[in-house]
Amino acid sequence: MTTPRLFIVIPCYNEQEALPITAQRLVKLTDDMIGKSIISPESRIVLVDDGSRDDTWRVIAGLHAQDPRFEGVKLAHNAGHMNALWAGMTLCAERCDCVITIDADLQDDINAMVAFLEEYRKGADVVYGVRGSRKKDTFFKRATAQGFYKMMNAMGAELVYNHADYRLLSRRALQALLSFGEVNMFLRGMVPMLGFRTAQVSYERGERVAGESKYPLKKMLAFAMEGVTSLSNKPIRYVLLLGVLCALLGVAMGVYVLVSLFKGHTVRGWASTMMSIWLLGGLQLIALGLIGEYIGKIYMETKRRPKFILEEHLK
Repeated sequence: MTTPRLFIVIPCYNEQEALPITAQRLVKLTDDMIGKSIISPESRIVLVDDGSRDDTWRVIAGLHAQDPRFEGVKLAHNAGHMNALWAGMTLCAERCDCVITIDADLQDDINAMVAFLEEYRKGADVVYGVRGSRKKDTFFKRATAQGFYKMMNAMGAELVYNHADYRLLSRRALQALLSFGEVNMFLRGMVPMLGFRTAQVSYERGERVAGESKYPLKKMLAFAMEGVTSLSNKPIRYVLLLGVLCALLGVAMGVYVLVSLFKGHTVRGWASTMMSIWLLGGLQLIALGLIGEYIGKIYMETKRRPKFILEEHLK
């Protein structure tokens, strides 16, 4: 196998503080890999500015001016993390032999890329970066993360445990992924659908090099909902099961209400009110909200809007 042209795709949103440190570390790593003939000198680092509101693009443009291995991609507006990744991968799909995606904060160990490329040379088309442990996480974050993976597996989604968006894709795997047409994307669930040969590399996750986390609890919950509704229709089936269970509960509640009524332990109108609330209120709101989520996704898919709009590309 010839020395591969590696493109490292990094989505950036308000990362002006982290990028200089990130760039310095990646330059050192890529210089070392080029020196050892692990990757081609034509390899590139693609920084995607996802509509940042700070000086992220100015920093990216400066890095490109100093070192041609840095490519800058500026999106016209904030398209979201997944779409920013998609934009970077799309623009390098025809020029790379393989691509690695990683977040700008470099919490994921960049030295694991060497092991990624070793697995790639052995024939793996997809290499997942997997966290070795979650010892540094809080109990809440660790418990919710484990719960998320278990829930997704129960929904029928094929996720790699403790894997985020740190991965290597060969050129053919990347092109196969880019052939997916959906607007509502959840890459962690889409990549395992490719079916190519895979491998895993374990690493320890560190602290952010600079700046603040872009994923507070609110966004994490929205991310989980996106994953569930993008990959599986089992939640709708569970609504049906929930309806059956509530109907059975309603029968039991009905017996309780009638017994209370005959014993004279009720006031006028209490029985009918209680039965209506228990049977219909909560169940209908849950069902309508869930079904509405799916209908909303169908609505967005039918519009066929572009995943991203490119404003500028420095290469």
